[in-house]
Amino acid sequence: MSFNIDKILEDLYSLQRLGIKVGLEHTIQLLEEIGNPHKKLRLVHIAGTNGKGSTCSILSRILIDHGFKVGLYTSPHLKKFNERIQINGCQISDDYIASFFNDNRAKINKIEATFFETTTAMAFNYFNDQVVDYAIIETGLGGRLDSTNVIIPKICGITSISLDHMEILGDTIEKIAAEKAGIIKEGIPIVTFKQKPTVIEILMREANKKKSYLNIIADDEINIIKSDIKETLFNYSGLKIKLPLIGGHQVKNCVVAIKIAQMLLGSTFNGLKVENSVANIKWPGRLELIKNKNMYYDVAHNHEGIREMVKAVSIKEHDKKFVGLFAIKSDKNIDEIWDLIKNNFEIIILCHDVSGYLLKSTVLEKTLNSHNINCKSVPSVKKGIEILEGYGDNYIKLIFGSHYIAEEVYGAVGKHFDTTNN
Repeated sequence: MSFNIDKILEDLYSLQRLGIKVGLEHTIQLLEEIGNPHKKLRLVHIAGTNGKGSTCSILSRILIDHGFKVGLYTSPHLKKFNERIQINGCQISDDYIASFFNDNRAKINKIEATFFETTTAMAFNYFNDQVVDYAIIETGLGGRLDSTNVIIPKICGITSISLDHMEILGDTIEKIAAEKAGIIKEGIPIVTFKQKPTVIEILMREANKKKSYLNIIADDEINIIKSDIKETLFNYSGLKIKLPLIGGHQVKNCVVAIKIAQMLLGSTFNGLKVENSVANIKWPGRLELIKNKNMYYDVAHNHEGIREMVKAVSIKEHDKKFVGLFAIKSDKNIDEIWDLIKNNFEIIILCHDVSGYLLKSTVLEKTLNSHNINCKSVPSVKKGIEILEGYGDNYIKLIFGSHYIAEEVYGAVGKHFDTTNN
């Protein structure tokens, strides 16, 4: 079959013009049109504000190393659309993307399915066609009315819940927690960790209503042995874990993945395999060392994510000053993060993406100036990184705020990660 994948992806991305449609109606319609592939899959569903992707990635690696064929659906991607849909670490092929979109274009247009609705249906169809043993599904936004919430999973996981997407999910932590709790299904167990009492109360209430058992991993079940800028060593459930993802928040994401694996695998759960799986995990864009020994890229874009990023680096680099390169979408609640930036960064360099998807750096500069934050606007990610490189070894250089600058970041530093897709 002859096709132009760039044109196919352009048409797929153009569905974003329909915006974010909160609700399941169109997803259900589209899935019915293609034979309801999600109903033939063994699924795990993960929701939360931060940490969903890391949890999904770790769980996927554990199941793969136990000999299973595992589908993984996450969003957004860093460099390439194909990253969103993977089986055993291999990305969906351009051929499949093109054939699915072309074969179903009329149905997609008739239903007026959005980009995410279409992508979700594509993932389910691909996993079913490829006969995976398990498919791990990350919610896109929220939970209750997220397109992925058409599924009946074997287990649900809920990671850290905090304020984000408030214009859609609600303006309080309680409202957002209620939306995330919407993935809880009748009789399906849930795994989470200790969170704010109001969050746990809402999750517990929904679990009781659905007669579902809520597994809450307590802080004292995790014994952190050592934590530095390279890895965290900790004990959990009789396992000695070496986690190469940085920060205490990643430890909690990891234990959720381990607990879910224990519940899925039962007597076949192999602790040694799990220890090896976690030790070799890679999840780009999460406090990822991208150049030399002190330049990191993190996709943190809300208060909790940025706070955890700063905290993780500060623990072992408390004697060094921070400089940052920052970009963010215009729909984010940026007012709540200014104090974090002002109190932790000597200077913040402001940029936007080449596609113009993010807030213009000059607009950001005016806002930061109004908060008396030392900042400088630059016309490109590349220029911002050049400025960061001018700071010496006594500085930690953090690039953060958005997934959408990833390709430019990696290109500017000459770093690449595996993009296998065939």
